[in-house]
Amino acid sequence: MRTPPLSLPPFLALSPRPLARGRRPGWGPRRGAGPGVAQWLAPAAAAGWQAERAAAALVSSVARAGLGDGPVLTKSLQRGVALSTGSFLVYEAHKLISGFAEVHASFKVEEVIEQADYLYGSGETEKLYQLLVQHKNSDDAELLWRLARASRDLAQLSSTSAEEKRQLAYEALEYTKKALEKNESNFAAHKWYGICLSDVGDFEGIKTKIGNAIVIKEHFQRAIELNPKDATTIHLIGIWCYSFAEMPWYQRKIAATLFATPPTSTFQEALHYFHMAEEADPNFYSKNLLFLGKTYLKLNNKKMALLWLSKAKEYPAHTEEDKQVQKEALELLNSI
Repeated sequence: MRTPPLSLPPFLALSPRPLARGRRPGWGPRRGAGPGVAQWLAPAAAAGWQAERAAAALVSSVARAGLGDGPVLTKSLQRGVALSTGSFLVYEAHKLISGFAEVHASFKVEEVIEQADYLYGSGETEKLYQLLVQHKNSDDAELLWRLARASRDLAQLSSTSAEEKRQLAYEALEYTKKALEKNESNFAAHKWYGICLSDVGDFEGIKTKIGNAIVIKEHFQRAIELNPKDATTIHLIGIWCYSFAEMPWYQRKIAATLFATPPTSTFQEALHYFHMAEEADPNFYSKNLLFLGKTYLKLNNKKMALLWLSKAKEYPAHTEEDKQVQKEALELLNSI
């Protein structure tokens, strides 16, 4: 009998909930168009006018004192004053315009992120990608991880070709890498790096996928350290644990030939993370309810399995995934 090929469950087949619409915390009240350039330059003009008056007074004092050749020296000083005042004005204007540009750039990033979150919440995958890919060279980690997520979502559309899926998967991983380079303390960048690294493993073979699994878990754990209340990341670690706990013995044997210490886990560990996710954000995700029920079934606790599978079956179906969860939960309930 031929040994079945080693294949891990798609332990990251998840569409995390969209961010709440509205403004990001910490950005403060919405700014208007702001003052015009003339208003920004007003302080420089005033300072330049004061400098010019002081210099003119110096010229007058020198002339009255009769130092050297009065007319020649006076003209030289006047010429120097004019040049100095002009240089001063240019310098001050440059400083103020640079400051204005920085404020404008910050405001632009904020505006793009607001638009992106709205499109994500509306399910406008292609429009979201087109909006964010224009900013692929940005240094803002918030923009970059959103672009990675949009690239991944676009890759999962049925209309996307196999070659495009591959290309988008690698692009998404690069965007998350850049996001982490720009801000290692961004929890979402760690979460999406783990997800995208798993996606790339699908194109590089089972050995790479298993090898990446430890790194993936490390990034999920780092994301939780940075944001202990992010239920989706906690759920992902639960899925990671469940997948390796469920791995059949023959697959474990093959994995052991590839790695001295392959990743392992238990259903108890998976259950711990699924409950953690539920505590962080109760009833946040139909699939978390389903996996609580499935994990209790693996642990032969039918009473608790019935409780959570019933919750999964009754969960309002807002997405296609929710409908699939309801169907699987009903099938499992009928089998108990």
